Amino acid sequence: MALPNTHFGADYINNLLDGSKNIFFAGIGGVSMNALAHITHLRGHRVSGYDRSKSDITRKLEAMGVTVYYESDGSHLKDCDALVYTVAMPADNPEYVYAGEHGIPCISRADYLGYIMTGFKNRIGISGTHGKSTTTGMISRILTNAGVDPTVFNGAAMKESGTVDIIGGHDYFAFEACEYMDSFLDFNPSVAVVLNIELDHLDYFHSIEQIIESFRNFMALTGENGYAIVNRNDTNCMKAAEGYTGTLITFGRNNPEADFYSGNEGECGGYPVFDLMHRGEKIARITLQVPGEHLIADALSAFAAASVCGISPEKAAEGLAKYEGICRRMEKLCVTASGAALFTDYAHHPTEIAATMGGARKICGGRLNLVFQPHTFSRTAELFDEFVEAFAACGADEIVLCDIYPARETNIYGVSSDMLAEKIAAAGKVCSVIHTFEEAAAYADRISGEGDMILVMGAGDVIKVAEMIAQNVR
Repeated sequence: MALPNTHFGADYINNLLDGSKNIFFAGIGGVSMNALAHITHLRGHRVSGYDRSKSDITRKLEAMGVTVYYESDGSHLKDCDALVYTVAMPADNPEYVYAGEHGIPCISRADYLGYIMTGFKNRIGISGTHGKSTTTGMISRILTNAGVDPTVFNGAAMKESGTVDIIGGHDYFAFEACEYMDSFLDFNPSVAVVLNIELDHLDYFHSIEQIIESFRNFMALTGENGYAIVNRNDTNCMKAAEGYTGTLITFGRNNPEADFYSGNEGECGGYPVFDLMHRGEKIARITLQVPGEHLIADALSAFAAASVCGISPEKAAEGLAKYEGICRRMEKLCVTASGAALFTDYAHHPTEIAATMGGARKICGGRLNLVFQPHTFSRTAELFDEFVEAFAACGADEIVLCDIYPARETNIYGVSSDMLAEKIAAAGKVCSVIHTFEEAAAYADRISGEGDMILVMGAGDVIKVAEMIAQNVR
């Protein structure tokens, strides 16, 4: 079971850390934790942390002067004044236990991030069931293109920077705001972007009504002087926006009732092209460099967010056109020895799968062979029929499923990839289960040839399949 979030708030944490204090980060090599450790180090604190294995991220931190331990031990906190932890950490983590026994304050990652962001003028929080990392990357590209030196915390590495974070000035802070465990309710956005709202994270949320209420509370954090950028085409988003007291800005594909909308949509070589419209006026004709028509909505929201923060339409449109994508979001890794294009993607929800596969089919001229790893037992069980429907309707010629990635869960649901494959095959798709990554990689490579695409998809460790295939490149 995940640890709870703390809800100390920015003022309490500021008083707690007043002056130069020693702060320990558990899981310091993680996507968000390393960025928090980095910015804390720049603020003059003594920073240390634990991670279970060395990586480019931990080596980068060590080069800055941050102490990183690779074995978990409570004694690491002996001279520390606070512990920052992630809710995914087990309750028996030695550092966490030591902190509790010795009265060392423990601060959850979300709570600490909420404190960090209060030092920035424009705080753009990107939320939604899907598309957060992509949209955060788009906003980052717009802001860097505009030359405003932003600070960015993303949930995935951005191709332009090669990192998950950019540490810049204090006027613009763009950050991915995840709803899991209501973590985003500890943040302090001045602009709240809500891309879409669907049922997900079913080990925490129990109804769509609960999720809508959480997003409504997230938007309210901006206050009366803030902005909410909301998808007008999404019924749940508009429900969440009811009663919002700040300035509501809407976006929507092909929807003139929205403030920002697309028109004259098309494609060029499988990549989206559209007119970006604002209240009846054409702002620009934009061609994206990433596949998938669903990304048009993300682009509209990014443009709207940048606009309310004072970025000129010209610079915003120019930045969108330069956006190169996010790692593991329809990322082309290589061409295999047999001539197939190898792509990887993070999609793990039925809606994401349908959107990603639609984009993949448009840029694939041959066979499209998919390797997919379901993510968490709860999501697979609760959305089982939706997964079957998404795969049955997708453009894949053949689907290989790997075993379910458990993440933080045990299989109390009695669900398996074999059960999912059976239903997908019954719906008319060629679908099988391969239980080891080595065999899945060898099989996908073997059935793919010149002009084909191998797409390795999922949010767990299925990336290892792509890495194995990539060993045989042209």
